[in-house]
Amino acid sequence: MAIIGSSSGWKKLARMVCLPSERERSILFAPKTWAFWRNNIMCFCINNILGHCLESLYCKIMDKCFGIIDDDYAVKFDPWYHPYWVYGLGGAAMTFIFEPIKEEILKRHKSLPGAVLESYAIAVLAAMGMELGFGLVVNRPDEDGNYPYWDNSELPLNVFKQAWLVNDLVIGAVAMAYVWVAYPLFCKGMSKLGERGANAAFAVTIGAFAAACVSSYRKLIKAGHL
Repeated sequence: MAIIGSSSGWKKLARMVCLPSERERSILFAPKTWAFWRNNIMCFCINNILGHCLESLYCKIMDKCFGIIDDDYAVKFDPWYHPYWVYGLGGAAMTFIFEPIKEEILKRHKSLPGAVLESYAIAVLAAMGMELGFGLVVNRPDEDGNYPYWDNSELPLNVFKQAWLVNDLVIGAVAMAYVWVAYPLFCKGMSKLGERGANAAFAVTIGAFAAACVSSYRKLIKAGHL
C-alpha cells in the first residue's frame, strides 16, 4: 500500500499499465497470429455493447446539461444490449490505425505523459475531422435550417456548425483509455488464460453477442422501431 500511495508508486503503476513489457507490447499488433484476431473479434463484440451503454450515459448527461437529445433518439428506447456497430468498428480502427501510431509516438518521446498528450491531441483532431466531414456530407441543413441527424449549430465551441469540441474531447479521452489502458490489459489478461482458456472465452463471447443481437433486433422489430 505504501508503494501505491507514493508519487513514484503511481508512476510505476501507470508505466506498468500503459507501457507493458516488450513481449507484451508485441502481441498488441500482431495480425499474423490467431491470438491477435481472437482478441480483436472479442473486443469488437464487447465494444458494440459497451459503447451503447456509454453513449446512453453520455446522452443523459448532455441532455441534462444542454437539453440537446431528442425524445425520438434511438438510444432512449433501444435495449441496453442492442449492438451499436459504430463502436465495434471504432475500436477496430483504434487497433489497426492508432495502435501503430502510438508505438511510433513512444519511440520519439522519453516521457510517458508527453506521449499520451501527443496521442490525445491526434485523437481529438481525428474525431473532429470525422465529425465535421460526416456532417458536411450527410448532415447539411434543409431550406428551413433543420439538420437531419444532429444540430450543433447553436452550441458553444461548435466547429462550422457541425462538429462539437466537447464531443471530440470526450471521444479523444475514450480513445486514450482504450488504446493505452483497456486494450493492453485485455490482451494481457487473455494471454494469461492459456490457449484453451482463451478459446473458451472467445466461444462464450461470440455466443453471448449472437444472443444479444437476435434478442435486441427481435424486440425492436416487434416494437416497430425497425
